Amino acid sequence: MNEYPAVKNYISGSFTNGTEKTLEVISPLNGSIISTVPLSTAKELDAAVIAARAAFPSWSAMPIKERVQVFYRYKSLLEKHMNELSEMVHFENGKTLDESKAEVEKSIELTEFACSLPQLISGELLEVSKGVECRVEHKPLGVVASIAPFNFPNMVPHWTIPNAIALGNCMILKPSEQVPISSNRIAELLKEAGLPDGVFNIVNGDREIVEAICDHPGIEAVSFVGSTKVAKIVYKRATSNLKRCLALGGAKNHLIVLPDAHPDMTATNVTASMSGCAGQRCMAASAMVAVGQIDVIIGKICEEAKKIVPGKNLGSVISKEAKERIERYITEAEKAGAKVLVDGRNYKVEGHENGFYVGPTVIDFVTPEMAIAKEEVFGPVLAIIRAKDLDEAIAIENSSSYGNAASVFTQSGGMARQVMERASAGMIGVNVGVPVPREPFSFGGWNDSKFGVCDITGKSSIEFWTKLKKTTVKWNPEGKTNWMS
Repeated sequence: MNEYPAVKNYISGSFTNGTEKTLEVISPLNGSIISTVPLSTAKELDAAVIAARAAFPSWSAMPIKERVQVFYRYKSLLEKHMNELSEMVHFENGKTLDESKAEVEKSIELTEFACSLPQLISGELLEVSKGVECRVEHKPLGVVASIAPFNFPNMVPHWTIPNAIALGNCMILKPSEQVPISSNRIAELLKEAGLPDGVFNIVNGDREIVEAICDHPGIEAVSFVGSTKVAKIVYKRATSNLKRCLALGGAKNHLIVLPDAHPDMTATNVTASMSGCAGQRCMAASAMVAVGQIDVIIGKICEEAKKIVPGKNLGSVISKEAKERIERYITEAEKAGAKVLVDGRNYKVEGHENGFYVGPTVIDFVTPEMAIAKEEVFGPVLAIIRAKDLDEAIAIENSSSYGNAASVFTQSGGMARQVMERASAGMIGVNVGVPVPREPFSFGGWNDSKFGVCDITGKSSIEFWTKLKKTTVKWNPEGKTNWMS
């Protein structure tokens, strides 16, 4: 098992120990200690804000076409260090190496999009009256903060870093204290790419530093990705301090499977969606609504699930506590009358007996009132809810308090259109198990899956990370005037 140097804060282009209080970083692959992370205080955050505010005038004054040159170079560095970055994700998060590589590849795509921003924020200019012009420009906010979760140590920081910084802001990143290793390497590569000191900073820590970020008067905007419970708290606290906030929460994504769905394609897509990244992603299929008689497809899903083996093509979950919570959901559903078709409880991987693994699990005859049908499990678990027709299936999906994603599996365009129009979710899939939009389209859900306006990626993110400056110009005093001039 790899061991990594102690994680440090990164302020004004230098790594610093900061506080003496630290937390062990545990690899979920086998339960071993692979590093330590500082639990910073408001004092360390103050230093990062001061550094960012000092860097902001010169960075924001630089033309955006020059700013994005940093990210062209940075993209090449991500590609050059692909294997190293993938291994970091693998060891600190527990996902497979293939999944870790896919995560870094998505980070590269996000960085590539940031390089296109000069073409997307060219502004508007219009002669509104004779000799009178109005101009609209996107301007950076100032110092902004990004609070990232444990499930994507490399990708989720890239939801915010390239766009926010390319648009002229200076950023403070607060990684999850469970997976802080990747962020230190990101900082090194950004510096190697030529990013000026102070433009990007890292302050590690736990709840205390999140609260300090929400309260700090020198931070203009906060993005957050995590559970809905915490997203609500962060959104309320940040906005009460007059900050912009975009807080992404949890999900309970419903995959509606109709009798005419292609059996093999449906089975492979549903199973991959349920088990990918050990189910620890807000786009995972956690509830499948089986419409009518689709037992053949359910049987194929079980066959596919049995091909997924923890420690081989299925990674670990993040912690012992997560493993216990996921397995408790399964047991409670079984006691309430659900039928466990594929059971992933109490799984041990040979040679990694102290790792935190849950095998793929398929549970049939789940009813809508069960906890496993309503709450985010965040594990490789598929709860199957039966529905007599599409109307009932959509009603089940609509009843969820979440609204991240929903998919339908069918060969009927008319049925698909009904789900596209009536599902209460921000991201919809048709015969797609994980309907994540690709750049330049943005990522973001509805209802209790998102708090705030705009989305966190794509073109929509421009509105969140900038403010509009409107300028009206008149040079010809002799020109004929009217109410517009």
